[in-house]
Formats: sequence, structure tokens, C-alpha cells
Amino acid sequence: MSAQAAPFAVLTDIARRSRSLAAGLPEQQEAVTLWNGIGFMLAGQRFVAPMGEVVEILHVPRFTHVPGVRPFMLGVANVRGRLLPLIDLTQFLGLPRGSRSNRDRRILVVEQDDIFTGLVVDDVAGMQYFAEDSFVVHPGNVHEAVQPFVQGGYVRDEEIWNVFSTFALIDDERFLDVSQW
Repeated sequence: MSAQAAPFAVLTDIARRSRSLAAGLPEQQEAVTLWNGIGFMLAGQRFVAPMGEVVEILHVPRFTHVPGVRPFMLGVANVRGRLLPLIDLTQFLGLPRGSRSNRDRRILVVEQDDIFTGLVVDDVAGMQYFAEDSFVVHPGNVHEAVQPFVQGGYVRDEEIWNVFSTFALIDDERFLDVSQW
């Protein structure tokens, strides 16, 4: 009996020592829920448009000026057979325009119901991801003209990215009134 117990005792001892020296499982970390959107610059401020509101990002194409419209309406461009009205968002909002030429600026293409338009912005920062718990309801330093279209903001690396709703912009009567007369 002791001949059979000895190998069992050795195996039990090996198992006990293995468990005591084994590394534990990695610490369980809670997954962070992320919000994403398209980042862009406007008059030196960082903005982010909700992902579902921007259908395309373009370089400023050649466009045709339209007579009798407000100055913020740059003209219309033919984008794959569709006429795309180009709106200078900086000028529409009355913000100071940077020194970049139209060739160096970008267009956020927005389509909501029957409205198809291109918003000319200073620069596009691509996809931006933010932890949902970094959301602030009332971000500071938002220009008065932009406030009706800002729906909070996200803080990352001590910088605020204001959430700019292009749908709220399209719903604004002033945006649709491009006629100069």
C-alpha cells in the first residue's frame, strides 16, 4: 500500500507546488465604450461630426459660381454626376477664415433626406474615437455662432472636441436661405 501511496504523494506534491508557483490570470479590465466621429478644424477649433452624419470626405473640386447667392455659397460641383452645393462653413458662421486656400481645405459631404451638400472646412482630422465617459454637456470656448449646432463635446488629452451636428445645421432656416435677394 505504501508503494502505491508514494507515487500518488509525489504527484500531489508536484501539483500543489505547481499551483503555488503558477501565474494568475490577467486582471479583468472593464471594456471602455467608445464614441466615434469625423474630426475637423474650423477657425482653429476642433470639432467632430457624428459618424452617421457625414457620407464622404473630399478635396475641394472645381466648382461653378452661382450668381445671386450669398457669399457663403461658393458654388456647385459635379461629383460623380450629382450636383453638390458647396457651403463655406466658416463664412456661413461668421468665423475668421484661416490662410488656407480652397485647394488646401476639405469638404464634408452631408446627405439628409433630400438635402445633399458639401461643407467646406479648414481641415479634416479623420476618424476620432472618444471614451463615452469623457463627454461634457457644455464645452467651453464655443463661438456664439456655432453654439446652436454644438451638442456637447469630448475631452481627450486635455483638449475639447466639440460635437458639431450637421443635421442641426441643415435644419436651420438660414442655412437653406442662400438667395441674396
